[in-house]
Amino acid sequence: MTGQIHQLLSVTFALGAVQLISGCSFKNCIADPYSNGTIYKCISRKEENLAAIVNDVPTSVINLSISVTYVTHIRNYSFVHLPNLQYLRIDHNNLSTIDPSAFENLHQLQSLNLSFNYISELHSSLFKDLHNLTFLSLTNNKLKQLPEGIFSTTLNLNTLIMRQNHLTNFSGIAESVSHLMNLKVLDLCFNSLTSLNHSNVSLPESLTTLYICRNNLSTLGCKNSFLRFINLLDLSYNSRLPAMAFQDVDLRHINYLRLRSTDVRVVEFLNISNINAGHVDFSGTGLKNDNLLMELCRLLKRKVKWIKNLHLSDNGIENLTNYALYDCPKITGHLDLSRNKLKTTSCLNFLKEQTHIKSFNAEHNHLTSLQSCKTQNNFKNLEEASYRYNRILSVNAFAFQHMPNIQRLQLNINTIAFLHRKALKGLKRLVTLRLDNNLLTDLFNETFEDNFKLQVLNLRNNRISVIFNGTFLRLKNLSILDLGGNKITYFQPSGLDGLKNLSKLYLDGNNLKQIDTSIYHAFQDTLTVLDLQSNQIHFLTDNNLSPFMNLSKLSDLKLDGQRPYGFTVLPHNFFRGLYSLKSLYLTNNNIYHLAPDVFDDLTSLRFLTLDRCCVGVAHLEPGVFKNLRNLKKLTIESMGIQNFSKDVFGNLTQLQSLQLNRNVMQSIHVDALQSLPKLLYLDIRNIPLSYTCQNSLLQNWTKNNPDVQVVYLYDLMCQHDAKFKFYNFDTKVCYIDLGEYLFFSTAVVIFLFTVTPLLYVKLYWTMKYSYYVFRSWFSNQWRRLREEEENCKYGAFISYNSSDEQWVMNHLLPNLEENGSSFKLCLHHRDFELGRDIVDNIVSAVYSSRKSICVVSRNFLQSEWCSLEIQLASYRLFDEHRDVLLLVFLEPIFERQLSSYHRMRKVMLKKTYLQWPDPDCTDPMQAQELFWNQLRRAMRTGSKLETEENAEIEGCVTAEMNHSSFCCGERVIQYL
Repeated sequence: MTGQIHQLLSVTFALGAVQLISGCSFKNCIADPYSNGTIYKCISRKEENLAAIVNDVPTSVINLSISVTYVTHIRNYSFVHLPNLQYLRIDHNNLSTIDPSAFENLHQLQSLNLSFNYISELHSSLFKDLHNLTFLSLTNNKLKQLPEGIFSTTLNLNTLIMRQNHLTNFSGIAESVSHLMNLKVLDLCFNSLTSLNHSNVSLPESLTTLYICRNNLSTLGCKNSFLRFINLLDLSYNSRLPAMAFQDVDLRHINYLRLRSTDVRVVEFLNISNINAGHVDFSGTGLKNDNLLMELCRLLKRKVKWIKNLHLSDNGIENLTNYALYDCPKITGHLDLSRNKLKTTSCLNFLKEQTHIKSFNAEHNHLTSLQSCKTQNNFKNLEEASYRYNRILSVNAFAFQHMPNIQRLQLNINTIAFLHRKALKGLKRLVTLRLDNNLLTDLFNETFEDNFKLQVLNLRNNRISVIFNGTFLRLKNLSILDLGGNKITYFQPSGLDGLKNLSKLYLDGNNLKQIDTSIYHAFQDTLTVLDLQSNQIHFLTDNNLSPFMNLSKLSDLKLDGQRPYGFTVLPHNFFRGLYSLKSLYLTNNNIYHLAPDVFDDLTSLRFLTLDRCCVGVAHLEPGVFKNLRNLKKLTIESMGIQNFSKDVFGNLTQLQSLQLNRNVMQSIHVDALQSLPKLLYLDIRNIPLSYTCQNSLLQNWTKNNPDVQVVYLYDLMCQHDAKFKFYNFDTKVCYIDLGEYLFFSTAVVIFLFTVTPLLYVKLYWTMKYSYYVFRSWFSNQWRRLREEEENCKYGAFISYNSSDEQWVMNHLLPNLEENGSSFKLCLHHRDFELGRDIVDNIVSAVYSSRKSICVVSRNFLQSEWCSLEIQLASYRLFDEHRDVLLLVFLEPIFERQLSSYHRMRKVMLKKTYLQWPDPDCTDPMQAQELFWNQLRRAMRTGSKLETEENAEIEGCVTAEMNHSSFCCGERVIQYL
């Protein structure tokens, strides 16, 4: 007892721990979202340990299914924490062993299904606590016998099913159930019983239905009164059971006896049995010819005057003459001739006097046609006829004239290619007509003209391509029309006229390329269901009017899987007018874009499925579901959705079930889930959620929302490492208090964003120069440049724009390097080192030359590289106090043009500069000669440039505040 208590406490503790962690989410089970936590299904799981499954569900569970798992063993007290359980299924598993106290504490259990397992033995006390059990199924196991007293406490058992086992001892079974005063059904089919031999026990008087089919019975071997309370007895497929086995057995209460495929000769059986002959099913009893049938009929007529049902199926009957059933008692109900070899029914001439028959069944025969019966006997009481599963190719005119009051006619699953225009003539009371799964190609306006009471017409899976005008004109009472699975390409303008009360229209699987609004006018106020799945409807533009504008009562619309490429475009006003629509199906359509107002009119929608409706990655526009405030179930699987946000899903305030699985979002915003106050069921399987701080709030939300079930939460694995699961990845680092650090970092960032633009404007070139100088110093280049400064490699570095290259080559180079001059110039196109960074080349050139000559023009001022060169040279001028910079202006430059070149203006305010003589000067040759002399002299000056005022020229100089110009007869240089 101590061990049992310890085990019970362990189970209870484990359950509490799981519920504390998971809230309303489960590892192996799914709760029905509409059952208030009372129905759970644990199906197709790989779990072998039953406790891991059972401990997954709360104590409130009433209905629990554990199916298709690897469970092999049910241990003691497995369900002790589920005292409210009423329905338990543990079927289709690998179950072989059940401990004696496995169902302990299940006092409320009413139904237990243990079928399709490998159970070979049951303990006698297994069901001791199941006092309220009414249904028990042990179908398809390996039981050979029942232990004594196994049902001693299940006094309320009503139905016991033990078919498909290896039971051999009927006496033990009878003894086990003899005290069950509420037992009504006992099913022992497909076992190995050889007789009904029993000891001094009786079957309970409450037992009315006993199935012992497909055993090895060769005798009944029971007391005469043993079956006296049985109403339904099935002894079929006991091939060795003879008629003499029923000698003196009391069968007076039998209402239905099956003897199919036994060795019972029915005539002999009826002669020795006290059964009511009208309660015997003669199917499969070898009555294959007229003589045997006539003999049976005469015997029946001697015993009873009328018979309700006559079952003659599966007797191998090939032909029935007019007198085969002539001597039978009056048949007032059903005649079953199915599963024989009949090639014709001859307008039911073989029934002659059987005019009271109400139902006739000729299914599964070899009928090839239905002939005209215009002048034959009139079966006015016949209400139902079935010719399904035959080989009927044609139905001739007036084929059913002999059954004018028939209400249900089934001609489906044949090969009917010809239906005469008057084949259904005279059937004015016909309510249901099934012509589906045939080869019909055409319907005419005369086909249904007499069937004005028809309510259900099924023409599915034929080869109809066009619905002609007036086809259904007389069918004003038709409520269901099924034209699915045909080849319909269009309806003629009046093709659906007359259908004033049509409620359900099925057009799926046809070749419709558009939805013609004009054909719905007859039933626009009555239609509730419209099925247009798998047609060829598509749109190329968004400029289409709604074809459903006037279908004000439509509640169910199916548009799935348009062939071959889907809708392509879904017009934004496509659903305009569908204010009563409750369910909408749009799966498997290649929609490129869902307009934000496409569902605006669907204010009553309860169910919407968009599985695989879109092409590639779907981008749902904010507000696309804004008017779906009554939506309860939304399925958007495999849409490629990247973002689950409140802007899209925030208005679904009544949503209870949301299926998001197989999408591509890496995170789910918790605020979007919090905006769904009625959510009960969330499926996010097969979504590549990132197990980072980005989803830490989502993890916390799944744990702290007991009303929302996240399907198989424990199975959500990390995409990169299967060892980590979503429900327990480490989120501690996500909740560290970083307020102080964030404040200072934010302050620094704001300061940098404020100061950086100012520094950029004021100190851009200073910083850039400093950067390159530092880089040169770092590469040990600074020392080399310093040394070369004392023994310079070049006399001058020439900085110029490429547009001024002609002046440099034609004037500057000949006058400074040639014509007896000793200056060596550094020109970028000639002396820069190949493969070296251009800025490094400029720095090297500036510091390897005694002077830097800037040839200034308007093009020069527009060049970024020229600007960099003059800036570097001016830095050397100011920072080293060396007279290294000479400015030569090729054209007049005004001060406003130098406003952005403040470094150049600063140089001009402190230093003398030269300007190339104006060609309009009085003596340009003399002015140019004076220009070159002054330039050579400036290049020879020392480190300090002093004021030159004694230089006399023959020309003239005019000076202005912002530039100098050479003219004859004045001074050469003007100081500014």
